[in-house]
Amino acid sequence: MDTCRKTLSVGLDVHKDSITVADAPEDRGAEGVARGAIGPRQSDSDTLIRKLQAKGATLVVGDEAGPCGDWLYRDLTGKGLACQVVAPSLIPRKAGDRVKTDLRDAITLARLMRSGDLSGFSVPGIEAEALRDLSRGRDDARQDLKRSKHRLKSFLLRHDVRPEGRATWNPAHLRWLPEVVRPTPPQQIVFQESVRAVTEQQERLQRVERELHAAVKGWRLAPAVEAIQALGRGARRRRHRAGRARGPHAVRSPTPADALSRADPLGVLVGSAAPSRRHHEGGAQPRPAGIGGRGVGLSVSGQGQPAPPTPTGEAADRGPRDRLDGAGAPVPTVSPVDHPGEARHPGRGGHCPRDGGLRPGQCAPRPDGHLLTDGGPIEADGTPSP
Repeated sequence: MDTCRKTLSVGLDVHKDSITVADAPEDRGAEGVARGAIGPRQSDSDTLIRKLQAKGATLVVGDEAGPCGDWLYRDLTGKGLACQVVAPSLIPRKAGDRVKTDLRDAITLARLMRSGDLSGFSVPGIEAEALRDLSRGRDDARQDLKRSKHRLKSFLLRHDVRPEGRATWNPAHLRWLPEVVRPTPPQQIVFQESVRAVTEQQERLQRVERELHAAVKGWRLAPAVEAIQALGRGARRRRHRAGRARGPHAVRSPTPADALSRADPLGVLVGSAAPSRRHHEGGAQPRPAGIGGRGVGLSVSGQGQPAPPTPTGEAADRGPRDRLDGAGAPVPTVSPVDHPGEARHPGRGGHCPRDGGLRPGQCAPRPDGHLLTDGGPIEADGTPSP
């Protein structure tokens, strides 16, 4: 009785040409046992299951999800066995454990299945997998059609053959393609084969889409699919109506970031985005700091400022040298008597430790402790120094 109640955890590392097998008994102290590799066919897995069931234990099987499909899971569950398919990214591994072999992976799966540290995911049924294959076939047809169109457009571009309209692959463009004639027979053959390839891929895509729509109608999740499709159609219609309401030359609605960039109360913010310039149009284009070409910086002198008034009269006759060399009005100085504390401690209260605590209009001390003014040196109490 006790033997029948025991559980045997089996780990399978499935590959295209082989399946590596390992098992771990229910006893916590027992190590995983490697059983070797078997073939990938169903007869090989049936032989393995009979050998393991001969031990009289309940089998719990776990394997990694991989490109070989879910046929093994369906086969084992069809025989009444407990099986889990585990994502490789959800398998816990030790830090620094970089050795990865098929045998080690199978033993790790068996040991983690025994401890209950693995969580499997839902495997789709045969009907759901069939619809997945049909959807993958539709995606392949779309990709092949896109490549065929690119080949045809590249051929026409190499020979400088351009369509009359701006849009491509519309009814007018499809009527224009048969009128194209190349000067040499080989080029005409290549062009006709490219057009035929595009036509065949379009027909193939239409056939697959018809079959996909017909298959989904009888599926159990058809209401959910129709709801998702209706949601996508509604979003496209809203975008279309919004585009028609704005018109082709409508201005984009301002965003809070745009409003912030235009706020310039002090005249020192630069918020407008720099115009795009291609690399072949000239020199480097300066861009403001920040993300997306927006930022805050100091305005350059002369940019965004009103032009200075034109001088008249005597000022207009003066040259730039006369204006630069002329003596300005005298700058008033502050007597140290008004601030005796600052005179006794000239280095106190300064904003920079290297300027000696001087402020605009304050006198600089001499090395001998006297203060310098326009009238000569004075003492700290305000009396003139001899």
